[in-house]
Amino acid sequence: MKKLLTTCLLLLSIILQAQTSTNNVAILLNGSITGTVIDANLNEPLPYVTIVVKNSAEETINGSITDNDGKFLVDKIPAGTYTVNVQFMGYKTISQTITIDNNNKDVDLGNIFLKEEAMGLDEVTVVAEVSTIQQKVDRKVITVGKDLTTTGATASDIMTNLPSVNVDQQTGNISLRGNENVRVMVDGKLSNVPVAQLLKQIPSTSIKTIELITNPSAKYNPEGMSGIINIILHKNTKLGFNGNINLGLTKEVYAKFNSSIDMNYRNGKFNFYGSYGANVGKWDNYGEINRLDDNSRQDFKFFNNNKSNLFKVGLDYYLDDRNTISIFTNQNIFKGNGVGNTLLTDDSLVKREQVFRDDTDNSSGQYNLVYKHNFKKENETLDVEIDYNDFSQDQIADFDFINFSFPEDYMDFVDTNRDQTTINIDYVNPLNEKTKLELGGEVRLFNSAIDYNSTGITFNDEEIIIPTPSTYFDYTRNIYSLYATYGKTLEKWSYQIGARFEQVNVDAEPLRIFDDGTTELLPFENDYFQIYPSAFLTYTASEKNSYQLSYSRRVDRPGLQQVNPIREWSTPRVSSFGNPELRPQFTNSVELNYTRNLGKGSLTSGVFYRIIEDQISRVVRIDRTNISDANSILSFGNFDNTFAYGVEVSGNYRPTKWWNLNGSFDLYSQTQIGLTEFINTDDLQNATENDIVSLETEVENLVWNFRLFNNFSVTKKLNLSLFAMYRGKEKGVQFTREPMYFVNTGLRYSFLEDNRATFGFNYNDIFNTMRFAFEGDTPYPSEGEFNWESNTWNITLSYRFGGGKYRALQRKQRDDREASGSGGFM
Repeated sequence: MKKLLTTCLLLLSIILQAQTSTNNVAILLNGSITGTVIDANLNEPLPYVTIVVKNSAEETINGSITDNDGKFLVDKIPAGTYTVNVQFMGYKTISQTITIDNNNKDVDLGNIFLKEEAMGLDEVTVVAEVSTIQQKVDRKVITVGKDLTTTGATASDIMTNLPSVNVDQQTGNISLRGNENVRVMVDGKLSNVPVAQLLKQIPSTSIKTIELITNPSAKYNPEGMSGIINIILHKNTKLGFNGNINLGLTKEVYAKFNSSIDMNYRNGKFNFYGSYGANVGKWDNYGEINRLDDNSRQDFKFFNNNKSNLFKVGLDYYLDDRNTISIFTNQNIFKGNGVGNTLLTDDSLVKREQVFRDDTDNSSGQYNLVYKHNFKKENETLDVEIDYNDFSQDQIADFDFINFSFPEDYMDFVDTNRDQTTINIDYVNPLNEKTKLELGGEVRLFNSAIDYNSTGITFNDEEIIIPTPSTYFDYTRNIYSLYATYGKTLEKWSYQIGARFEQVNVDAEPLRIFDDGTTELLPFENDYFQIYPSAFLTYTASEKNSYQLSYSRRVDRPGLQQVNPIREWSTPRVSSFGNPELRPQFTNSVELNYTRNLGKGSLTSGVFYRIIEDQISRVVRIDRTNISDANSILSFGNFDNTFAYGVEVSGNYRPTKWWNLNGSFDLYSQTQIGLTEFINTDDLQNATENDIVSLETEVENLVWNFRLFNNFSVTKKLNLSLFAMYRGKEKGVQFTREPMYFVNTGLRYSFLEDNRATFGFNYNDIFNTMRFAFEGDTPYPSEGEFNWESNTWNITLSYRFGGGKYRALQRKQRDDREASGSGGFM
């Protein structure tokens, strides 16, 4: 009996042990992790903190976020060893290793104290002292430091200091490697606002980085023959209420004022942000053109008075740790008026004059919606974006002519409306730690309608008949595209290949209405399908040396002004028109880059080669309406294939702790082809069309540019800067531009607590050497120059406010502040 009882107890023990083991296995399938996250400084709970559980392969197993009391629960955790990451924006991430097994199925991490990573706005608005240049896989990234923000008040000013980038001081047009066929984006998005106008409205202090994408991958739109310039703005997502105020004044002849304010409020799942920028001022420009064949001269004097306002309001809503919805709108309002005076003199000593007055009002709106989903797999994401842009402009131009052979006073009325809708989907899937697949599609629907009317001015009780017919120009371009890229890393080697497939439908309908009531419709269609491949190969020889070879095919679609048949501008001798039948040009580009990390800096160098198909270039024709006056018409046309090649070197170096150098050099050769005409007779007054000779001109260009920026740290609060730029001589189809150069100097002083306030002073073109001088042979031998307000001084004052601490969100502390009766906002 005793033996039987012992045997039964033994069997019962085994059964119970087995049952316990079974239960443990069941429980282990639902192991859990709990804890409470607390602000280490305030000793208060932190809600909406992200908790991520990863295995040894860095794969995410599960996750959660903390509630209003800072508590969290992550369940359904199988047995094993894991890393628990506790992360929250603005705080240092804490990682703990835990093990779930038979003896430890429910892990309580207790109180987890998070410390702030930075105070105030440091991570988003307090930038480095010195700008840096970094060569990445498919782009060059310039991190904008305090040195660059001191050199100018707006994005347009900063562009002058960037390697391979030039800004036309007369038109504001941007060129990259000597080519104006470049796309300018803000935060990865195109805008309907004219580029020159937009860049003058973005404060330099709002810019975080600028990306120069000279050979974009298939993921990007293939537009822009010479590449893409992407301006990334600061976006504050710190907790609480934060902001930044900037004021600026620039003057040589006239004063120009700019100001901006950026504000942000982050509370739990919501992040609200907004900004406002204003640019108000008067501009003075003057110049001259001398005709060497008839000893005539045109003197130009231009005055502009412009006001622009740019608003932005946005919201990020964090549904959970995997899903985010973001919306924002940009609103732009511009008002400008200008007066131009052209004085024409020749051997007759009779002064003939054209007076031009222009009033322009335009407004635009951008409306953007983005949904982002993070999958359970690390870095697997889906982005869906809908973007809508609209733009409207009213322009009235008044032309008065004095002492011409017959009165030609008239007025131009131009109404412009255009809109663009973009729907974009991007999917990123890291197949493993070394391989990544990207897929996406995009639809872009663009339409522009321009209504032009020209009215003669009454002269001797008779209305003057204007030869330019009224025109309604409707232009539609729809683009449908798909892309795929595949990248892989193999120890020191990595590569990425991809292709973009696009179907483009273009429909242009210029309708002309003549004074006798007759009409003329000249429709033009251009539908085409293209494949744009791209490939990148990178070799990292060591931590200090890396090499990259890349190839891409791109397209430069004609700009709206290039296809617009309506007269863009006119002087007594020259008028400019677009060409509705202009075709796109295509570019095959190859680049080789080398990056060297130095002990006290870095050096990036590269060479590039481009083959350009159906090149778009200038056409200079004789005005057939009055040949004896020897007037010209500028337009555009397609020409045979050409090529371009060049070399670039840029880098930064710190010789001492108080001196930093940032320089760049680029040299490029480019072939340009254009059509010019000239009159082959000495009897100009009796010249006919038979005397006009057309000539296709090919120009070989070899241009070099140099920039050098010096930043001197006198004290921790005071910095001095010295910047020099030289732009070499450049030949064109119509004329040759002479070299351009200038020297700028400036200082920056930080003060108040945490250096929240900054005062800057900059003196530009201190030797007053900057000018646009040129000479040409076709269609008539001439020389001249244009000048603008380059010898300017500029002062700026910026102040950042807000604490960025979570206590700004606590109801109890808000009540305490209200009870104190401080009367302030904080």
